[in-house]
Amino acid sequence: MNSEEKEITYTSRNSYSTLNALTEHTKNVWFVCHGMGYLSRYFLRYFKHLNPEENYIIAPQAPSKYYIQPKMHVGANWLTRDNTESGMQNILNYFDAIFEAESIPEDVNFIVLGYSQGVSVGMRYLAKRQLQCSQLVLHSGGIPKELTAKDFDFLSENTQVKLIYGTKDEYLGTDRIAQESQRAKELFDRRLSILPFEGKHVVNVDYINNLV
Repeated sequence: MNSEEKEITYTSRNSYSTLNALTEHTKNVWFVCHGMGYLSRYFLRYFKHLNPEENYIIAPQAPSKYYIQPKMHVGANWLTRDNTESGMQNILNYFDAIFEAESIPEDVNFIVLGYSQGVSVGMRYLAKRQLQCSQLVLHSGGIPKELTAKDFDFLSENTQVKLIYGTKDEYLGTDRIAQESQRAKELFDRRLSILPFEGKHVVNVDYINNLV
């Protein structure tokens, strides 16, 4: 058996979802990356209580969709450990296309939020493209091992980084939370605020509403 794995490049299509309208009254533009098992249009529900005139939310859609048992709901996944580099390059190109389509003004507060698996893709994109943001929100996810403090030297001193997690998170656990907190301190130092809450692996809407 002579097996060989080959790679090609091709054009792909993907959707993304937005909430509210981008107008001259918009103060905050959010780029929010959902966790595993979500679809972007449903992830937007966690941001519906923000002032609609002042907040415009962009939610990219993870490309790999699958059925979730037992009710066969459709969910999606960003990356796996298999071909992670190629997969991330595809996501970088996809995010680039979203930013080109949206033409985000420079005079708004730009907020990048990742939840669970969305933390890793959000952080990697920010570091690769060296995007300035007013806030980077890391909610209940893991920081990619390859990233270092130098990868974020480009960030303004005024950039705020928020690490949010539930103290009873069943996917992270106490030891992992301590490790991720230490990693975040190493990467962001004085920019970092750690915001624990009493709860499990869920999106904390109250914290989101208080970010702006």
